[in-house]
Amino acid sequence: MPSTNTTRAPRVDIISIGTLSRNLIWGEQQPVRTPHATTTLIRSAGRHILVDPGLPASVLNARIFERAGIAPDVIDFVFLTNFRAAHRGGLALFSSAKILIHEQEQTFARSQIERLLDDAELEDVQRKQLEYELRLLGQTTAADDKVAEGVDLFPLFGFTPGTCGLFVTSPLSSTMIAGDAVPSLDHFLAGQVLPESHDLNQAQESLREVYEIADVIVPGHDNIFVNPRMQGA
Repeated sequence: MPSTNTTRAPRVDIISIGTLSRNLIWGEQQPVRTPHATTTLIRSAGRHILVDPGLPASVLNARIFERAGIAPDVIDFVFLTNFRAAHRGGLALFSSAKILIHEQEQTFARSQIERLLDDAELEDVQRKQLEYELRLLGQTTAADDKVAEGVDLFPLFGFTPGTCGLFVTSPLSSTMIAGDAVPSLDHFLAGQVLPESHDLNQAQESLREVYEIADVIVPGHDNIFVNPRMQGA
């Protein structure tokens, strides 16, 4: 008999597949492309959560409609796995959404920007950019542990001090939207983190946590994949 339970499990869809500026695993030593994060849409209990809007607003607007058939004003929350520019290129598109970030990332980013602003030798262009980023950070809110039904914060510190994923659970599987804690499938298979990580040891520990807990993984700059652990690897 069909179940009488009308509660739907959260749905995870990839809106845009991200890319790294350079991939050392591919032998790239210098930046060869414009980086942007993988953008993910989570739908849970009537809530629409967009993670890491990395593409420019005009491109992302079209991509959301192509992949999900919705307009930007449908998005309730935008979640940033970290505050790096590659994860927020299309943020201006979501003026009606609440922008969420881990509290530790919010605090770290603010202190970093304010420290740079204290540099008296900053060029005017640099100062204006930093002031813009500080205003943008001021629009963010520290996320609660539970973002929506079946969607919880999962700290993955290391790449930045406050890098944080979202752990999406259903009765049959779990999905980790990992941000830069898992840069790509190649990095995951090689057990490698990004060399520019703020704390390499902590980043490696976060990578191991993702391997141990998640069935499916959305990396920071690559397509969604099934954890090889599920296949006995």
